[in-house]
Amino acid sequence: MKSYHVDDFIQAALIEDIREGDHTTLACIPEEASGSAVLLIKQAGILAGIRMAERVFHLFDPTLAVKVMIPDGSHIQVGDQALRVTGSQRSILQTERLVLNILQRMSGIATRTAEYVDQIKGTEARILDTRKTTPNFRLFEKEAVRIGGGLNHRHGLYDMILIKDNHIDFAGGIPQAIERTTNYLKSKQLNLMIEVEARNLEEVGQILTTGQVHRILLDNFTPEQTRQAVEIIDGRVETESSGGITLKNIRDYALTGVNYISIGALTHQVKSLDMSLKAE
Repeated sequence: MKSYHVDDFIQAALIEDIREGDHTTLACIPEEASGSAVLLIKQAGILAGIRMAERVFHLFDPTLAVKVMIPDGSHIQVGDQALRVTGSQRSILQTERLVLNILQRMSGIATRTAEYVDQIKGTEARILDTRKTTPNFRLFEKEAVRIGGGLNHRHGLYDMILIKDNHIDFAGGIPQAIERTTNYLKSKQLNLMIEVEARNLEEVGQILTTGQVHRILLDNFTPEQTRQAVEIIDGRVETESSGGITLKNIRDYALTGVNYISIGALTHQVKSLDMSLKAE
């Protein structure tokens, strides 16, 4: 994760929350007061966001001292203390909510991702995230997916070609969409991976016949249909499953031999992990 993107987000988030001043803290706490607070875990899961929390503290007030007791990616239990921050009480109070918002959401995503990863252990499939992310918080959410054991799909519309159903319909068909895409990439001198969505086995055949793609997205296929598609594709390109996949059925998809399984729910249907920052 590029530091300048992180810093831009943090600065914007602090402005959103504090604006002209945290009047409660400024009224209650003397400027010279110092102290410490600990991050208290109140729900079991996978910890994610510690590095981001450190950056928030240091960017807001470089004099704050942060001691990490539990690193990102660790299994955490109720009652654990993950970090301690020491220094200006005003600075701790003004950064508290942003730090918690980041840690709670990232930890929730990492925990959910780890649950999906655990369900497909022993198979060759890998878990992917999607673009179903919180606006302007995508870098953090995709980092949380990685911490939880998943992989990132494309980061945005700029770093990969994904020809979906609407692109195909607007372009007039699969061959037309792929041909226009390859011509565009050549004209722009871009070297981007091309993935094309298939809605049925017939479209799988059309994509293979047209060629020039790297991966086929099998969207809303049943496990049996996925198995048939994987057999037809026979390793000529990568395969990815998506749509209607849950913790209950993901192993059925993984056992079909598909390479990747993308889960939008990793980031758009996740519950934040419970934790708090408590003064010592």
